[in-house]
Amino acid sequence: MSNATGTSDGWWETVKTVFWALVIAGLFRTLFFQPFWIPSGSMKETLLIGDFLFVNKMAYGYSRYSCPFAICPFSGRIFASEPERGDIVVFRHPVSGSDYIKRLIGLPGDRIQVRDGVLFINDVEVPQQATTDFSELYDRQGGAGQYPRCENAPVGQGGDCLKSRAIETLPNGISYPVLNIEDGGFADNTPVFTVPAGHYFFMGDNRDNSVDSRFGQNAGGVGFVPFENLIGRADRVIFSSAGRSMLAFWTWRPDRFFHSLHN
Repeated sequence: MSNATGTSDGWWETVKTVFWALVIAGLFRTLFFQPFWIPSGSMKETLLIGDFLFVNKMAYGYSRYSCPFAICPFSGRIFASEPERGDIVVFRHPVSGSDYIKRLIGLPGDRIQVRDGVLFINDVEVPQQATTDFSELYDRQGGAGQYPRCENAPVGQGGDCLKSRAIETLPNGISYPVLNIEDGGFADNTPVFTVPAGHYFFMGDNRDNSVDSRFGQNAGGVGFVPFENLIGRADRVIFSSAGRSMLAFWTWRPDRFFHSLHN
């Protein structure tokens, strides 16, 4: 009898330990930092496929999307703080419910347009300074095994995949690299988008390989994103792997460990 009681107590202690561990992990994820893997190349070269980061959920306050499965029982935001132009933001897609990561380009009331691949904010050209090409290996990347798109296509397996690179500087002084793959597509020539109150306009740094606010939600794009849908700000890459599994240590990128995303 005593052995059975001891075994029962041991199982109960294990259950309680696991329960409280899950509660603490859930609170940490909800209130402070959410882990996020980069699954696509839309933010190259700022973010690479296989980068792992923690999203700062304190940056903009909290909405129902701060909780797992959007279960927080309130609307709007509490402890709200406005994002800044140039922030790298994780947000909940207004239609699909998927989490996206893009750069914040347009604030409420802004007029945003792209002309011949050049960004204009409120009818003022955002300057770009051309620099050396971005080069990467033409090979499968990440868990999905995607091949990168190349400006110099076609490229053979293991060849150098090139994209034109320029440094873009926003009106508030935030600078970052943008990549170009092709000229003349819809993403390079857009209508004028006027950002509604309480919404934001996002773009990927890999301009020709990003489904973002330049594309309407009825066409599978992001469109304008409500403030409520912002989850948090990405500040630093913690870990990075070029392979299809994080266990493949020979594909790790040590130079990106704890890499800051701010200029």
